[in-house]
Amino acid sequence: MRLGGRLAGAIEVLTDIEERRRPVADALKDWGLSHRFAGSGDRAAIGNIVYDALRMKLSHGWMMDDNGPLTLGYAVMFRQWGYNPGTLAAELDGDRFAPAPLPQANVEAFSSRDIVDAPAHIQGDIPEWLVSSFEQNFGDQWIAEAQALNLRPSLDLRVNTLKADEAKVLKALERSGAQPAPLARNGIRIPPGECGARLPNVTAELGFQKGWFEVQDEGSQIVAEMVSAHEGEQVLDYCAGGGGKTLALAAQMVNKGQIHAYDADRRRLAPIIERLKRAGTRNVQVHDSEDGLANLHQRCDRVLIDAPCTGTGTWRRRPDTKWRLSEKNIEERVAQQAEVLNNASQYVRIGGKLVYVTCSLLPEENQQQMQRFVEANPSYKLAVASDVFKAVTKVSSLKPHSPDGMTVTLSPAATGTDGFFIAILDRTG
Repeated sequence: MRLGGRLAGAIEVLTDIEERRRPVADALKDWGLSHRFAGSGDRAAIGNIVYDALRMKLSHGWMMDDNGPLTLGYAVMFRQWGYNPGTLAAELDGDRFAPAPLPQANVEAFSSRDIVDAPAHIQGDIPEWLVSSFEQNFGDQWIAEAQALNLRPSLDLRVNTLKADEAKVLKALERSGAQPAPLARNGIRIPPGECGARLPNVTAELGFQKGWFEVQDEGSQIVAEMVSAHEGEQVLDYCAGGGGKTLALAAQMVNKGQIHAYDADRRRLAPIIERLKRAGTRNVQVHDSEDGLANLHQRCDRVLIDAPCTGTGTWRRRPDTKWRLSEKNIEERVAQQAEVLNNASQYVRIGGKLVYVTCSLLPEENQQQMQRFVEANPSYKLAVASDVFKAVTKVSSLKPHSPDGMTVTLSPAATGTDGFFIAILDRTG
């Protein structure tokens, strides 16, 4: 397919998302199934246009004076893919599969507007009602932080040190442009590429099948490192999900000691069994019921809570969720987090550590949640998380956001990772 057909396909998908209010991944999958003539490169390019459009939906709409699927598609070409109205018209000329031309009124709007004149929330491409939360978290840097969430994410991998080392994985992925990650000690990064470029399917690599590496955002790797699990300890991953952090903890502990992986949602937990097997872990017990944790009360050296949250830190990868988020969603997540904190804290031994993590950038779910928990549980004290971050990462100019050093926030702008909040609490009594 030429660019015109790819752009038209993306506009179809954007229309489907708008009219049926469905997740972007589902809309792209259905489009591919109904257009089987499209090759993998075509599908990747169409996906890139769609994701680019959704990440910057507000600012694209303001620049074009319209936020419909057609104008969003053209805005991606103008603002992110390096075309101007003239060069794009020349590129699409004679392509019978190209979309309808952009109305002249929208061309004129784009040519006459400067994004710095737009309201602040439009410059940052976030819902207006979230501005106060971003401003509270990041101060006068909040627009830059919000804009970094509109960038394409890299493909990050973690070397599984139970089976391989960095040199071995880099050699295996040489064709993919893999390089050491900036911060995570066992991280590998493949840059996102531009325009229609597609990321490699690393899960098809023999090294992946052998368990040499796992797909895991660098921020998530740092979270696991900050748990600071040691050989021989009892560790509980209370919201284990698919097991990414559980696998990283097992490698840290060199398969010695015991990790208990629990999640209340059995569907999220299901992939962990095959992943554990491929990675060569031998010190993980998987629990799909809290009854199986009864013997762990006040016995765990470390408890990790990757709490349910709004996922605002993952908007680079899931931009459609940005526009579906509501104040009610935040209220529900805050209540769930408080319940999870109360339940999981019962498993920490005196002298042990509780590590609270979200992939959110909102203070309601992070600093405020911690403040409430510490006030209600005087036997828990915040440790200096910024010191732990320094101890477990490579020396770098990249630093997490931390107003007082007690908690840290990773973000695309600050650390080049997904957004994560990390608090480490010592149980003193």
